[in-house]
Amino acid sequence: MTGGAAQGPGAESTEGVRLQKVLANAGVASRRVAEDLIVAGRVRVNGEVVTELGSRIDPENDLVDVDGTAVQLDQSKRYVMLNKPTGVVSSMKDDRGRPDLRRFTKDWDERLYNVGRLDAETSGLLVLTNDGELAHVLAHPSFGVTKVYIAKVDGRVTPQTIQKLVRGVELEDGPIAADKARLLSSSAEGGGSLVELTLHSGRNRIVRRMMAAVGHPVVELVRRQFGPLHLGTLPAGRARELTKVERGALLTLARSATSSTPAEDAPDTRDGDPSAE
Repeated sequence: MTGGAAQGPGAESTEGVRLQKVLANAGVASRRVAEDLIVAGRVRVNGEVVTELGSRIDPENDLVDVDGTAVQLDQSKRYVMLNKPTGVVSSMKDDRGRPDLRRFTKDWDERLYNVGRLDAETSGLLVLTNDGELAHVLAHPSFGVTKVYIAKVDGRVTPQTIQKLVRGVELEDGPIAADKARLLSSSAEGGGSLVELTLHSGRNRIVRRMMAAVGHPVVELVRRQFGPLHLGTLPAGRARELTKVERGALLTLARSATSSTPAEDAPDTRDGDPSAE
């Protein structure tokens, strides 16, 4: 992500749009309040604090943040959260005729696509967007974006098993360790256990394979969190646009990741990456 330099009030160039107008158009605040934010030194353009009210920027290329939170300037981009129900494949068009994601995107004119995948029997948080650059950051393991899952599993999980998940287990495609693992409940009467796993891996059906490797096959699996996004109370089968706060958090994460982590070859995120948790 690169951008041009903001123009100060003394510059002869009148190209670009005044910064306070850009902030107001983006819904950050009224133009008057936006001016106060600029004068107070709370606004940065391409990482540099701008305090001059006459400053002009290029909204198509410059990156703006307020109090360290990224501002969405490109209003053509859409960011949608879906609580994917079980029985739906993570594809915009399934060649086998199974229920797919198209039914959840009818309310938006833009062509949205899923970021990563959840397998058909896994429910929970799935991001739909037309922002390919952000999709790459969210989907690619090299950027380390974490995902949190709640798994209902067979058997009584012990604290020792939780430690094993964090230390790492050996799978057919190599070792894997949870970033975090927590036992939420464990029944002594054979009612199974609830385990919370935090991972940044994008390997295929990784949660199910990890739990099977420690002797506790998954009965139900839901993804509750993806990076800074939380599923909250969104009902299964419902989709909604991200709030301004959620968009800001997501864009801030993406900008931070791309500025500090070398990206590997991008996966094809137009219809989800090859992985499915």
